[in-house]
Amino acid sequence: MENILMIKEWNLLRTVACLSVVLLHTTTQIGRSIGYPNIDSYYFLRILLTYATPTFIVLSEVILANKYNNRIPEGFFTKRIKLIIFPFIIFAVIDALVVNYISANGIDITQKIISNLTGNFIGYFILIIFQFYILHYLIIKFNISVLKLFPISIFVMYVHLWAIQQNFPFINEHATFFKLFFTAWGGYFTIAFLIGKEYQTIAKFLYKYRWLTVVLLFYIVMFLFASYEGGNTRVDSRRLDIFPLSVGVSLFVLAWGQKLANFNFINIISNYSLGIYLLHWQVQRIITPYLTNKLIDISPHIQIIVLFTLSVVISMLIIKLISFLPFGKYIVGNTRRTYVKV
Repeated sequence: MENILMIKEWNLLRTVACLSVVLLHTTTQIGRSIGYPNIDSYYFLRILLTYATPTFIVLSEVILANKYNNRIPEGFFTKRIKLIIFPFIIFAVIDALVVNYISANGIDITQKIISNLTGNFIGYFILIIFQFYILHYLIIKFNISVLKLFPISIFVMYVHLWAIQQNFPFINEHATFFKLFFTAWGGYFTIAFLIGKEYQTIAKFLYKYRWLTVVLLFYIVMFLFASYEGGNTRVDSRRLDIFPLSVGVSLFVLAWGQKLANFNFINIISNYSLGIYLLHWQVQRIITPYLTNKLIDISPHIQIIVLFTLSVVISMLIIKLISFLPFGKYIVGNTRRTYVKV
C-alpha cells in the first residue's frame, strides 16, 4: 500500500474532473439512445464539461512537477509504464471486445485493438499523459526553463489546434496523430509544470484571492457562451476556448478546495478515478439500451441522473473486485493509496 502526502484539493480536482467526464459521456449515451433534447442549456453544458479531460491530464503534471521538479528518480518510466500503459493496453482490448459485443454484425477485433492502441478509444488521454512524462524528463535532464517555454508552447498549441480544425487533407488523413501529439497540449504541460513546481506559493495566493477565481471562471464561461451563441457548438476538448476554461476550473477548485473539509469519499473516488475513467464508457455502452427501455416514459434529465449514478457505482464495484487481484493495479490503477496529511 502506497502512502503519499495528501493535498486534499488535488484529490478534489481529480474527483470533479473524473465525474465530469462520466457526466459528459452520460449525456452522450442518452442522446444517442433517445435523441438529444432540443434544449440550449443541454448542449452548452456538454461543451463546458469538455474541460474535464484536459484538467485530468493537467493534474498529473502538476503532481509530477511538485514531486520531481529538480530530479528524476530511478525507475521513473518503469513504474509509470506498469501503472498507466498496462491499463491502456488492457482496456484497448476490452474496448474492442465490447464494441464487438454491441455490434449487430460483429467487427474485426484485431483491427480494432490495433486502432485503439494508436489512441482511437476513450483511453487516448493516457498517451498524452505519457508524452508529458517524457517532456518532464527532458525538462529536468537538460535544465530547460519552462517559464521561457510557456509563451512558445501556448502559441504552438493554438496554431496546432487551429490547424486540426481546418480541412487540410494531410492532417485529416493523419487526424489521430495530430490530435494526440504533444504540441496540441503543450500549453497545458507548461502551465501545469509551473503550478506544480511552485505549488505551495501558488496555493497560498489562490486561497487568499479565491474570490478572484470565481470572477475569472464566470467571465470565461460567459466568453464560451458568447462563442456558443455565435455558432461554435462543437463538443470537443480541443476547442480553442477550452484551454482557459480548463485552467479557470483548475484554479477555482485548487483555491476553494483548500477551504473544504477532507471527505473520505472524495479520496476514494480519486483513487478509483483512472479505473472509472477507463471503465464507465464500457459500462454505459452495455446498460444504456436496457435503461432507456425501462425508463422510456421518464424525463431525459432523470435518465441522465440514473445512468450517471449506475455507471459510477457499477464501475467502482468492478474496480474493487479487480483490485483484489495481485496484479489488479496494473488493470485499473492503484486504488490502495493512503494519504498522510501535509
